[in-house]
Amino acid sequence: MNYIIKHKPTRLFIILAGFFIANALVAEFMGVKIFSLEKTLGWEPINLKLFGDVYSFNLTCGVLLWPVVFVMTDITNEYYGRKGVKFLSWLAVGVILYAFTMLFGAMQTTPNEWWIGSKQTAGVENMNVAYNAIFGQGLGIILASMIAFLIGQFLDVLVFHRIKKKTGEKYIWLRTTGSTIVSQFIDSFVVLTIAFYLYPKLVPNQGTAWPIQQVIAIGLVNYCYKFLVAVLLTPLIYWIHFRIEKYLGIEAAMEMKKDAML
Repeated sequence: MNYIIKHKPTRLFIILAGFFIANALVAEFMGVKIFSLEKTLGWEPINLKLFGDVYSFNLTCGVLLWPVVFVMTDITNEYYGRKGVKFLSWLAVGVILYAFTMLFGAMQTTPNEWWIGSKQTAGVENMNVAYNAIFGQGLGIILASMIAFLIGQFLDVLVFHRIKKKTGEKYIWLRTTGSTIVSQFIDSFVVLTIAFYLYPKLVPNQGTAWPIQQVIAIGLVNYCYKFLVAVLLTPLIYWIHFRIEKYLGIEAAMEMKKDAML
């Protein structure tokens, strides 16, 4: 056990895995809140005209953390390769499904009477209703999120390695930002299409399906945000590479990168 903890590559993988899974899980829980990006920054809504309607940057809070997940994907990909990313991706999905299963069980319990009205002075009339509304995300959204996550992860890995095979160790920004931009484009549309277009059509009593024009428009707005964040995070990626190579040592880091491409 002491060897595992003291072995720097293993300890680094544990650290990366911890941040990766924690961010993926927290992003799922945060995602139930929709916020206005413009108003949060003190700006007026942009009001983009798309397909005959007007859209602003109204995003789920989950988008605040998903870019971090994809940064961790690229760092893991750099030093541990496809197998490392796939292992963490499936592990993250398993942890998220486990968490939502436990939450579903908690929602079925009978609430204590005093707890139901314990926050009325704060404007919450029924704590049990609020609890279920916040944590009880629809199955369609959970399913869509997990499918989009896995497709995005595996596409990120594919693009990352193809770019690196052509450019070698040069152009870190190209393989990390490029793979994230491509994978996030697919992710943005997959999750909306499944959750709000296909799922309501296929499953009874799940509300009205969005028109496909609305899916495309909101997907484009979401992607614009993700594209911008991916570009802005590029300096952070270089800093993380610097810190990891200082921690591992240049020779060990280069050896890990070489093995990761196999």
